[in-house]
Amino acid sequence: MKALRAGFLALALFSIPFASAQSIPQTTGREPTNVGDAIIAASAYHDSGRYEEDLNAVLKQATDWVLQRAGKARKPAIVLDIDETSLSNWPAIRANGFGYIVGGNCDALPKGPCGAAAWEQSAQAPVIPATLNLFRQAQAHRVTVFFITGRYENERAATAKNLLAAGYKNWGDLILRPDGAHSYAAVYKAPARAAIEAKGYTIIANLGDQPSDLAGSHAERAFLLPNPFYRVP
Repeated sequence: MKALRAGFLALALFSIPFASAQSIPQTTGREPTNVGDAIIAASAYHDSGRYEEDLNAVLKQATDWVLQRAGKARKPAIVLDIDETSLSNWPAIRANGFGYIVGGNCDALPKGPCGAAAWEQSAQAPVIPATLNLFRQAQAHRVTVFFITGRYENERAATAKNLLAAGYKNWGDLILRPDGAHSYAAVYKAPARAAIEAKGYTIIANLGDQPSDLAGSHAERAFLLPNPFYRVP
């Protein structure tokens, strides 16, 4: 009986502050989206299939536009970004919990950590099928395809190997960032497109997953692919 009374007393003592805490008004500051919640939402977006659906929808619009303009423009060309546009880094993104790890090995997938440099040098990023379809449709209609990427020049061999393994062949040029450059993507991508135009090409479409891939014009139309996983300025 003593034990029973003690139990009721303990329950009463623990219940009082709990009940009081529930009734205390809470004031919260103006904070951004919680990073943990954003990771959960981004993972669900990818795994539910909605990411692929949205990706395919934009790429279909781009393909339709390219086929419409292919026979009308002088020396037609398109520009493709690589990461999350032509190739997917999802295995590394997920392994790193959406963090960006530059150095270190990448030899424990699907577990992390996975160093970005090692991942890209491994040349195993999977293809984005709808982009490969666009690439082939463009070439079939005599449209030259150029790749402009934020990857560095010292990754040229591995990047070309990865593109070839994914099915991309006979592109017009592969333009990479100079080694040691630290400028924003738009700073070198827009001039790279201007240099293509200077050779007499008409860039009928420019595709990328980052606003910085498209900034600076030098294309008839720009197509932004979905990417809630990271941002490149």
